[in-house]
Amino acid sequence: MTVNPLDALPTPSSYPRTSRYHDVAPSVHVTPDGRRIPYVGRRLLPDPGEFTAIADHVVSEGERPELVADRHFGDAGQWWRIADANGVLHPRELTEVPGRRLRVTLPAGVPAPAEG
Repeated sequence: MTVNPLDALPTPSSYPRTSRYHDVAPSVHVTPDGRRIPYVGRRLLPDPGEFTAIADHVVSEGERPELVADRHFGDAGQWWRIADANGVLHPRELTEVPGRRLRVTLPAGVPAPAEG
């Protein structure tokens, strides 16, 4: 039996690296009649305490999560990083209360820069 070295490589994600689903393993549900239905597995919220804070943001009246992300990251699609850093499941929770202080953080797993 010949072993293909490419079989050892992980399956590429169908989500871009900037997506919150990039590292979520795909799963397949097999129905009783043998049909295979692919789906994205459950993504659990990370522990907010594991993120390195880089800024605080005070929510203004009428502000939306994507505007906060655009201001801090230059990418409105990164609102989910702010949600993760604040233990929020639904993005609306981030900005529904004016005056709320949000933690803006580095991506999960990125340590704070060394002070020098």
